[in-house]
Amino acid sequence: MEPPTTSTFSPDPKTPSPKLLGSSYRRPSSSRTIYGDRFIPSRSSSNFALFNLPNSSSNASSDDSNSAYTNLLKSALFGPECVSGFQPLTPDKSSSGGRFSGRSSGSDSVFQTSPPNCNIFKYKTETRRSLHSLSPFGFDDQLPGVPHSPVKAPRKVPRSPYKVLDAPALQDDFYLNLVDWSSHNVLAVGLGNCVYLWHASSSKVVKLCDLGSDDSVCSVGWAQRNTHLAVGTSNGKVQLWDASRCKRIRTMEGHRLRVGALAWSSSTLSSGSRDKSILQRDIRAQEDYVSKLSGHKSEVCGLKWSYDNRELASGGNDNRLFVWNQHSTQPVLKYCEHTAAVKAIAWSPHLHGLLASGGGTADRCIRFWNTTTNTKLSCMDTGSQVCNLVWSKNVNELVSTHGYSQNQIIVWRYPSMSKLATLTGHTYRVLYLAISPDGQTIVTGAGDETLRFWNVFPSPKSQNTESEIGASSLGRTQIR
Repeated sequence: MEPPTTSTFSPDPKTPSPKLLGSSYRRPSSSRTIYGDRFIPSRSSSNFALFNLPNSSSNASSDDSNSAYTNLLKSALFGPECVSGFQPLTPDKSSSGGRFSGRSSGSDSVFQTSPPNCNIFKYKTETRRSLHSLSPFGFDDQLPGVPHSPVKAPRKVPRSPYKVLDAPALQDDFYLNLVDWSSHNVLAVGLGNCVYLWHASSSKVVKLCDLGSDDSVCSVGWAQRNTHLAVGTSNGKVQLWDASRCKRIRTMEGHRLRVGALAWSSSTLSSGSRDKSILQRDIRAQEDYVSKLSGHKSEVCGLKWSYDNRELASGGNDNRLFVWNQHSTQPVLKYCEHTAAVKAIAWSPHLHGLLASGGGTADRCIRFWNTTTNTKLSCMDTGSQVCNLVWSKNVNELVSTHGYSQNQIIVWRYPSMSKLATLTGHTYRVLYLAISPDGQTIVTGAGDETLRFWNVFPSPKSQNTESEIGASSLGRTQIR
């Protein structure tokens, strides 16, 4: 007589064991059949009410509002295969001595294949599954009555500019900085000896100033919060203009050669020159400058203040990257790893002290530094001259523009430095770069005398929100 399937034990015949189940246990003889040592629960004795789950037979009578939840919960407890209508069989219900049977007799059988093993208690170690397969919202098994949530697609960056402006006489000079975008959504562009203002909201173009035939524009830079625009000239002077009134406020001297780099920090204006010096100017003071920073051995072509206005980074044609504090006249940090001119400089708005810099044709690398701990973080060889860098304030990404030999624009995800997009269109080096006040749009300029507008970054709230600038109609117009 076979023992009951609900409590079958089979100890090792060679090893003595204590009595189990009182007197019902006997030492097996060599002639008796030896059974497996697994405990096999009886499905007929399972109490589904403990789980508040109806059997398959009662599912038909349950209302539709609870069916989706029931299917979901059963899938989480027993596996997705148990939701489709299988009534799990037990040895009591099988017809072959305690084994599952996949055969059916007669054409009335609903299932012609073997139902899966859906026991609540399993002693078998199953094959390791992915995290997605453990979720009741599995990617492979669509539950009946449960909506499937699609995987969010990666953000797509448009590969074409939405607007192109002709910019006659835009110089093809690596050491100049002729484009800047104000917090009031006005783009300033230096063309030859003139400065033009392009109002992004209306596409209106205004000529701000004409320096005359014996001078030319080498740099432009907007103050952070007002309508003041600084203009660096080839004669070594810095002019300060009120753009709202198209009126020059003052002219500041101090440099002997052209001023190719400008950077604002509140009321302090820093200017970098071909004479290798950096002048700190307080526009509230009568003096043309309040201090002079010395350290570079060649032209200063890159200047950027950190977002907290405590550190100034400068790059030069001497392949050096220096960091200065508010009161120093000598650099507090010196980085000499670049092997070409350092014009491209960008501070991260997301992490204090994170600085990115890019080298020229012989270097081609974007390097990252932690100025708080004075450590070198990483380096990325871009394959071409790095002309500009700007960090997105909305997401942890940055964009670089390039010259020899590919003239491309690259959107990077930081810190992985994976490429989100590579944008092409300029036929000359992409020497100029500025970002819109909403942080979504960039404008690039090149020696091909064009300015191109690209939507590359998402908005702060939604990646699908179109910026005010991007709503402008497509087309090609002239900036003057």
